[in-house]
Amino acid sequence: MKEITVLTHRRPDDISAALRTLAERAAAAGAVLRLDPEETRKHALKPAPGLELNAEIKRDADLCVVLGGDGTILRALQSYAGTEVPVFAINYGQIGFLATVEPADLEDGIRRALEGDFELLKLPAIMVELPGGRHIAINDVAIHRKVGERVAELSYSLDHEEAGSVRCDGLVVATPAGSTGYNLANGGPVMAWGVAGFVVSFIAPHSMTARALVVAPGDRLTIRNRSPEALDVAVDGRPVGEIAGGASIAAWFIDDQATLAQLPGSSFYKRLRERFGRLAS
Repeated sequence: MKEITVLTHRRPDDISAALRTLAERAAAAGAVLRLDPEETRKHALKPAPGLELNAEIKRDADLCVVLGGDGTILRALQSYAGTEVPVFAINYGQIGFLATVEPADLEDGIRRALEGDFELLKLPAIMVELPGGRHIAINDVAIHRKVGERVAELSYSLDHEEAGSVRCDGLVVATPAGSTGYNLANGGPVMAWGVAGFVVSFIAPHSMTARALVVAPGDRLTIRNRSPEALDVAVDGRPVGEIAGGASIAAWFIDDQATLAQLPGSSFYKRLRERFGRLAS
């Protein structure tokens, strides 16, 4: 590994020691850590061997190392969507479902990252088309009513065939990787990594019959806002726009959009047991 992008979460004090260790090990290995202007400012970094500061995100870096939780990991996966750059994440978040290693394994994790001692997992995404343009969601697209507004009425169709209409607070379209997030909180099904397709689930539906739906990968989803009020749209937790009253948006599955590093022997089911078993203990 010669050029490594580094992204960190919003609490720099929590990871300052880990960042120093990463910088020392990278310099010893002859690798350069690239930190963008935000990361440089956040950590008050000064020029040093092996550091390239105030560097813009380079789309052909050898690796992206994340020190943070799932939100930061998603930001990294978004930054490198459509490339072959793997994201190697050291978990400094609450759950870290997408993380490669835990902080207790920092030294070994850094060694593996620098040596390329990891496997690659390709992740699919959801493409959503809004009036202002297209956005890629690695985890999910969330549509929800604005604070203080009335309950939304949403209809949805698949390949021009209407599948239902629901009064609810919103709707979530999730990838398999994102199915353990907002979708799971809605009571939607967990989809194992490797499943081709996506899931549609509802936020606080005002119906006893509204059920989550797993959609085939080739089916195009159209969501119509039947409410007079506009609804907010977020991609991977970030606001990206809105659906005006009476308007529609489209979403569809796209395969192999991001690359996640994982250790040999790791599996989706092991992650599921360890991460959510931890919450239950």
